[in-house]
Amino acid sequence: MKIAFTTKEKTWDSAMDPRFGRSAFFTIYDDEHDALSYYDNSSVVNEAHGAGPKAAQTLFELGVNVLITGNGPGGNAAAVIAKAGIDVYVGAGEMTVKEAHEAFRNGLLARA
Repeated sequence: MKIAFTTKEKTWDSAMDPRFGRSAFFTIYDDEHDALSYYDNSSVVNEAHGAGPKAAQTLFELGVNVLITGNGPGGNAAAVIAKAGIDVYVGAGEMTVKEAHEAFRNGLLARA
């Protein structure tokens, strides 16, 4: 399973970014291989419109199964994510990536 976290930096100890579409990075944890990778999302940060759907398409292309974020995606992005079959968990906006991963594993995040 691949889990994407919306993050402000590219480390396991990075603060989560509560935003989805304009998140600076996606930190991807592949639990099958116990490996981290990162996607630089800065190309859409300054987009006037469509950042969320573009970010959702990126997650689909990266093969993500779960998205963990702070506030969740907006309506258009949520539709793309749902169509892609990606599960979304919210409430991790004030955590680090490591804390958000633990909260997810312990069932402490809300499913959007």
